[in-house]
Amino acid sequence: MKRLPQLLAMIALLAAPRFSPAQETTTQETTGAPSTPPSEDAQNAPKTPPASTAAKTQDPTQQSPNSTLENTVEAGEQDTPKLVSWHEYQGRYITARFGAGLLLEADWFSQDDESKQQISLKPGYKLRDFRFILGGKFPKFERSVTWSAGIMYDAPTNSWLIRQTGIMIAVPELWGKFFIGRAKTGFSLNKAMVGYDGWTMERFTMSDASITLLADGIKWLGYSPKHGFLWNLGYYNDVFSKGQSFSSYSHQEVARLVWLPIHSDAEGTLFHLGVDLQWGKPADGQLRLKSRPEDFVAPFFLDTGKFAASRTFMTGYEVYYRRRSWLIGSEYYFQNVSSESKGNPQFHGGDVVTTWLITGETRKYNTVGGYFTAISPKRPVFSGGPGAWEAVLRYSQTDLNSGKVQGGKFGRITPMVNWYLNENVRLEMAYGYGHLDRFDLKGNTQFFQSRIQLQF
Repeated sequence: MKRLPQLLAMIALLAAPRFSPAQETTTQETTGAPSTPPSEDAQNAPKTPPASTAAKTQDPTQQSPNSTLENTVEAGEQDTPKLVSWHEYQGRYITARFGAGLLLEADWFSQDDESKQQISLKPGYKLRDFRFILGGKFPKFERSVTWSAGIMYDAPTNSWLIRQTGIMIAVPELWGKFFIGRAKTGFSLNKAMVGYDGWTMERFTMSDASITLLADGIKWLGYSPKHGFLWNLGYYNDVFSKGQSFSSYSHQEVARLVWLPIHSDAEGTLFHLGVDLQWGKPADGQLRLKSRPEDFVAPFFLDTGKFAASRTFMTGYEVYYRRRSWLIGSEYYFQNVSSESKGNPQFHGGDVVTTWLITGETRKYNTVGGYFTAISPKRPVFSGGPGAWEAVLRYSQTDLNSGKVQGGKFGRITPMVNWYLNENVRLEMAYGYGHLDRFDLKGNTQFFQSRIQLQF
């Protein structure tokens, strides 16, 4: 993997966008109405309209509104709905669209005696997430070139952080696109999805403990429709992000390979098989894995504390099957840590989940990014319909006890309901029963969670 960053950089330079004077169009064409299907790269910026009406009729990626597959990605991160005109700018040389997101939640807890001895919990409410995002295109480039910029308020640190920010260049000669900047590494379907689009409130504990949320670098996203094969290869370092809360590695290399043996748009069926690999060098030779119990209001249940580590290697699988309104899936990961002082520990964890869209919607899948996208209700509440209702059941477990490291073991089962009033408003209600094995105690906790999600 040592030559991966040089190889990716060389390909990106060769694929640099070319300006094409022949693409000069009238003002009317340049400001054509939005027509691209929902899309995203790793995830959080508004979608942007095509450069011209002509592109609308000739673009092979255009799909039916009822399509269950999306075949393109842009530099943006968040899959925001179509926005009103004051949110966007469509110029001759650049387009831009503004978006924002807000998550508020309130939680309550019930603990047995051993759980109370392990962790102190208090009911409360918190601002989970607040972000502003921008995204757009450069219409005059011969290649498709999109850009994104985002900033988020981080409640735990009471600070503003730069979210996914960078540029994506289409390289059809290599069946994909290159993203340069700050983004998600692509390891894990669940992690690659936008947090606003996920079926549960929080990702499972092993995901949050071991997979970095963001990283700075370059990645290659590709998709071969003929073979139903997609990939995500990337190199990342902490030159610009060292010291930030999400920066755990001085550098890391990530490879994600996915096969879609079944992906029928007409029948709404999809079978996703993936494998993930990550090689990392912990920042300052120190590693720490920690995670909340899939509840943002709660403190960290699992925590290895910092310990000396020279390298890590993580691998795992992704299996998902979707048939119209039903989805079932599982991910599981193993992380091997090179740490002589701690006995070279191995940590592992994952989940299994099933969801059912009671009102008949189908959760769309992006074939280039290799992840599922947001729910769009067939009959929104504000148009006189019931909105979209989704029932979810998930079980997760994580083991951070290995060698001389005792970070704890945690398992949780979570039934929950999501109500999508329209594309902008979502209400979430969850119950969780968790079991924590830590501090020579085995405690049980009940979680009662609620959240409101707003997107603009």
